[in-house]
Amino acid sequence: MSGQYGILVDFTLRSPGAMAAFRQLIDANARQSCLVEPGCHRFDVLVPNGSDDRILLYEIYESSTAFAAHLQAAHYHVFDQASAALVLHKAVREFILVCEGSHAETR
Repeated sequence: MSGQYGILVDFTLRSPGAMAAFRQLIDANARQSCLVEPGCHRFDVLVPNGSDDRILLYEIYESSTAFAAHLQAAHYHVFDQASAALVLHKAVREFILVCEGSHAETR
């Protein structure tokens, strides 16, 4: 499964009080992405320990084309528009998945 396309997104929210509303939006987007996008293999939502204003996303797609399709999906646009006022900063990093340890075969 190597060669898949990875995305890490680091959100800083405008205030700790934005977490509940943002979580509702991002959780729905993550679930929809996995349910309806055949090229989306993983979409995890992470909160750093002790943080009340940061969210990290770990996403794996079949290819950069599958990620581009994600950015055009209706559920993504709903999330993006509804969450914009909650976000202070967003950093996106792109990667190539070269080893998927969770799928290691045992001998």
